[in-house]
Amino acid sequence: MADATTAAKERIDQALAALERKVLELKARPASAPPITDDDLFAPRAPNPADAERIAALEAAGREASDMLAEAAQAMRGILKEPA
Repeated sequence: MADATTAAKERIDQALAALERKVLELKARPASAPPITDDDLFAPRAPNPADAERIAALEAAGREASDMLAEAAQAMRGILKEPA
C-alpha cells in the first residue's frame, strides 16, 4: 500500500508542478506587455483580443491539472478501498 500511496502522491505533485509551470509561463510576459495590476490571473478583465491566447492557455492548463488531480484522487480512492 505504501508504494501505491507514494505513486499517487507523485502524480499529485506532478499535476501541481505542471500547473505551476503553466502559470509561471503565462506570467512571464514580455516587458512591452502592459503590467498586470494584481497576481489574480482568474480575475475578470476588460476584453482584449491580445489576451485571448493567454486566457485559452490558462484555461487549458487548468483543465489539464484538474484531470490529473482527478486521476490521482481516483487512485487514492482505490488504495483506500484495498484491505490492509
